[in-house]
Amino acid sequence: MSDAPREHWEDLADHLGSAYLRYSFTKGTEQEVAFLVEALELEPGMRVLDVGCGPGRHAHALARRGIEVHGIDISERFVALAIGSAPPGATFERLDARALAFDGTFDAAISLCQGAFGLAYGASAGDTPLDPDGLVLDGIARALRPGGRLGLSAFSSYFQVQWLDPDRGSFDAERGVNHERTVIKDEQGTDAEVDLWTTCFTPRELRLLAARSGLVVDHLWSVRPGEYGPNPPDLDHEELLLVGRRPA
Repeated sequence: MSDAPREHWEDLADHLGSAYLRYSFTKGTEQEVAFLVEALELEPGMRVLDVGCGPGRHAHALARRGIEVHGIDISERFVALAIGSAPPGATFERLDARALAFDGTFDAAISLCQGAFGLAYGASAGDTPLDPDGLVLDGIARALRPGGRLGLSAFSSYFQVQWLDPDRGSFDAERGVNHERTVIKDEQGTDAEVDLWTTCFTPRELRLLAARSGLVVDHLWSVRPGEYGPNPPDLDHEELLLVGRRPA
């Protein structure tokens, strides 16, 4: 990974550091993990892959429940933070989610809060020859053992278009990518103005992507951070949560 080109998300992570965990969307970790433990039928001793783990908040919460978790993230800064506060049972490494090489290793996988899925597009998105989110999902599917389960969240196109603020950004209707110009703060409160590109999805698109990767979709729900639940897809929740599995 040391020779890989640097992604704009790495610059954001370097600036944010531990201040990432001050943002309100990170405060629902325990509720999200409790819901996923039930939805994915997780038990102590199982192995879980956390794709786009960030500073490790979900991985840490799972490990405290006796579940073995391996977190991967493209940000060296976030991986270092995750390792520095990791409980027993949680391990981490820097990897590109588009190039996962695991093969039938894990009982389950998670990719939450757009930790990797939906974040691969940037300013040069038009030059991207392959669907990066499809690559991420392909790698996750390979990483699961037969019968292994997946919990994956993605931004909802429905919500994004309905609540689009033209003063803060724009929505590329052809690619389904939302662009936002915003300000983020580091640990000392220093501001940095940054661009955020996030791919958004409809429920149908997520189902088709999952099928393309050989996954079976068991549930597709509308959720928001800290409020995971079995809500049918709607226009009013920020995210979609896909629960699926690799066929046995």
